[in-house]
Amino acid sequence: MTSSPRLWRQVPYLLWLTSDTGKGLASTLFSFAVPLLALVVTGDPARAGIIAAVGTVVRLLTTLAGGVLADRHRRIVMMTFGAALGAVAAGTFTAVALAGRIDFVMLLVFEVLLAAVGGLFNPAGEAALKDIVPESMMGRAQAANQGRDAALQLAGGPIGGVLLAIGGWLIGAAMLIGSVVAAVAGWALGRRVGWGRPEVARRETSDATDAEPAASALPAAPANALRELREGVRWLFRRPDLSTGTVVATVINLGLNAGITTMIYAVLQAGHSEATIGWMMAASGASMLVGALLAPVLVPRIGAGMLMALGVVTCTAATAGGVFVETPWGIALLVSGAVFLLPALNAAFSGYTMVATPTELIGRVNSVGNVLSMGAMPLSPLVAGFGLAWAGRSSTLLLCLALCAIALVMALLSRPLRSIPAESGWAEHAKQYDERVAAVVA
Repeated sequence: MTSSPRLWRQVPYLLWLTSDTGKGLASTLFSFAVPLLALVVTGDPARAGIIAAVGTVVRLLTTLAGGVLADRHRRIVMMTFGAALGAVAAGTFTAVALAGRIDFVMLLVFEVLLAAVGGLFNPAGEAALKDIVPESMMGRAQAANQGRDAALQLAGGPIGGVLLAIGGWLIGAAMLIGSVVAAVAGWALGRRVGWGRPEVARRETSDATDAEPAASALPAAPANALRELREGVRWLFRRPDLSTGTVVATVINLGLNAGITTMIYAVLQAGHSEATIGWMMAASGASMLVGALLAPVLVPRIGAGMLMALGVVTCTAATAGGVFVETPWGIALLVSGAVFLLPALNAAFSGYTMVATPTELIGRVNSVGNVLSMGAMPLSPLVAGFGLAWAGRSSTLLLCLALCAIALVMALLSRPLRSIPAESGWAEHAKQYDERVAAVVA
């Protein structure tokens, strides 16, 4: 019996994936629609950048609190409640859009609200994956998640473009459906595995030989949330294998996302329609989908560190090409090349992080890692919006290229990052740091 079918027979994982996919669809549609609605309403790319940047800042800040909550409370309860709140917000957005009251202020309010809900409750959903998927399946589970993300990217662009062309209220209605599906699947998952007993799900999905990753020696439970958060930060940065990759991700995220946003805003300003933008993003989604299909083949065979280095190379090359290419489909081709290796890269690095991190710390470590790796992203829409307004397209893209080049140098020169092996070696490789971290913490 092969390993792959075993994963797809795990009902708790399928319920988790359904819930997470519903939330992901709602988030994808809203993220696609808000900047374009802002451009239509205001005609100002800088104001569209402000909305996206504020939402990202709110999400990053609330994610830190969400990581602490995920390690304190029942994770499945939190992910289900967060989906229900998302449904309420989506319904309200639909009603406001139907009433014709969408303007810059309302878009900003909904961006902040949904960003806060995602930041506070999504870390619990991410952490719950460690409770329901055994270590031996974690790489494949992460690869499947990447495939799901690519499918959402593929579908979200054209669906969002068509819905937005008809009316903004349809975006809200689709978000409402996705959020309701997420809440129902989360409720079903809790009913199946027990709301406060993740060990039940772990026994159901684990092979008899699977074992929990070794946990470092930890001090007594801290007395407050800030101390708990600091504990997660300290643990992460005492692991050079994890922290180095996070720093590289921070720099490349800024360079690549600012570059892509600059190219998209410039295409829209050149007179192309929202539907054109949607199909451009669909092309990159198709590339990610193909890459996600290859991820289960690449992750067991190529080291996670090497995959990250190769991914940074493709991102840098695509940003460089954007300086010279201005047509919509030329840009779509460049972006597709940039994102092709991202599913395998993300599956490998996130899977290794899951294996290497103790269960009692996974919420905080994931949230801190997400905040740091995306920490520069609030600057991306600002760089794109203000860069286009003040410096022009070429100069803005050259700045983005310089950032990508810095990330490339860091990835190639960092031995802790390059040495992370392929999937089968994750548990053994992580053990070499356990005694060092335990000694420092103790």
